[in-house]
Amino acid sequence: MAYKTSIRNIAYSFTDLKDLMAKASPFRSGDALAGLAAETYHERVAAQFVLADLPLKVFLSEFVIPCEEDEITRLIIDTHNKAAFGPIDYFTVGEFRDWLLSDEADAYSLAALASGLTPEMVAAVSKVMRNQDLIAVANKCEVITAFRNTIGLKGRFSTRLQPNHPTDDPRGIAASIIDGLLYGSGDAVIGINPATDNPETVLKLLQLIDRLRQHYDIPTQSCVLTHLTTTLELIRQDAPVDLAFQSIAGTEKANSSFGVNISLIEEAYQATLELNRGTEGNNVMYFETGQGSCLSANAHHGVDQQTCEARAYALARKFKPLLVNSVVGFIGPEYLYDGKQIIRAALEDHFCGKLLGLPMGVDICYTNHAEADQDDMDNLLTLLAVAGCTFIMGVPGADDIMLNYQSTSFHDALYIRKLLGLRPAPEFEDWLVKRGIFDRETGVLQDKRKGLLNVMNF
Repeated sequence: MAYKTSIRNIAYSFTDLKDLMAKASPFRSGDALAGLAAETYHERVAAQFVLADLPLKVFLSEFVIPCEEDEITRLIIDTHNKAAFGPIDYFTVGEFRDWLLSDEADAYSLAALASGLTPEMVAAVSKVMRNQDLIAVANKCEVITAFRNTIGLKGRFSTRLQPNHPTDDPRGIAASIIDGLLYGSGDAVIGINPATDNPETVLKLLQLIDRLRQHYDIPTQSCVLTHLTTTLELIRQDAPVDLAFQSIAGTEKANSSFGVNISLIEEAYQATLELNRGTEGNNVMYFETGQGSCLSANAHHGVDQQTCEARAYALARKFKPLLVNSVVGFIGPEYLYDGKQIIRAALEDHFCGKLLGLPMGVDICYTNHAEADQDDMDNLLTLLAVAGCTFIMGVPGADDIMLNYQSTSFHDALYIRKLLGLRPAPEFEDWLVKRGIFDRETGVLQDKRKGLLNVMNF
């Protein structure tokens, strides 16, 4: 179906829904690279006007990727909760925006609505919202998950401790883990990106974290971010797997390029559940996503990168994850060129994920050849924390020496917790207090690092 409008006697026409969605997107380099972006600012505004007047029901009958071609589209259709959608089924996209910003849309009503929303609906409404709107609505959403601690509670701000090493040296990784713990980092997960997907190496890293966790009775979870097939192989060997990890995208074709599909993820989900290693809950999946992944795999079907990203959240939602992380600036400037584009994309991803009912974190990051710097990341960190972001990364010195990109440090998490009065997950906070690392009354880290380092025996 074509969509048309006229502004100042200039006619604009959009071929179909995916063309309209792409043209309405705030400008980013990836959409321009794919030939999908609006050619002028006026065309973008025209598309946003048309999109704002579009009934939400259209997204249940017109699909950006046909269901015959894509299992993610079929999943979106099959899992749509019509009853949850009922209270807003007469809204246009613009009316949906207005309602989201109203006092009527509180945490309870947004949680009740989540399963009635499709990714394309939330992507569409984000395209007609300012950054301020994205922050205000996301802040109202509360998504709580649990494994050995409880993630996502109001007033809490968690971190993934990311102790990567270019050669997977256990001593280097252990040193980074200890350093991060002593700065109060690691309540979301202690998660290692291995330099190799070798099962033997991955097993050693899993055993390293598990030994440390058990020895000091740390209420957190571990994950080595290896491919699901490797995780399944290790589960069969009785490895200490807490969370199953996988990078995912918003189209079947893109996921195929990652070597996964819904069936494989389901197998890994069930296998990890059966281990029954959680104490506070049974959310056992960790997913990472990123705008541009479908385009980089030539698997976007002519759909703009932000809508593709939102579609990945439908896949994540099916498996009730503990954590979902948009690695927003990692893919590079071909997709998000500079700090402004990275900031906008991160706020969109966080908003869309939270609205769909996901525990969204963001890897606030950029590659060294992007037109961005640490000041941009400071700005984004502050905006996301105000928006109620669930977790960020804790990387030694903010410089990942294995993945060679810039992220956020242990100190960045301390800054935002102190600035906004936020605290770690409650079970993890209790552990920090017990170990003399954290003062509950003042919310300040204590200088216990030297004494603790003396008892760490690795």
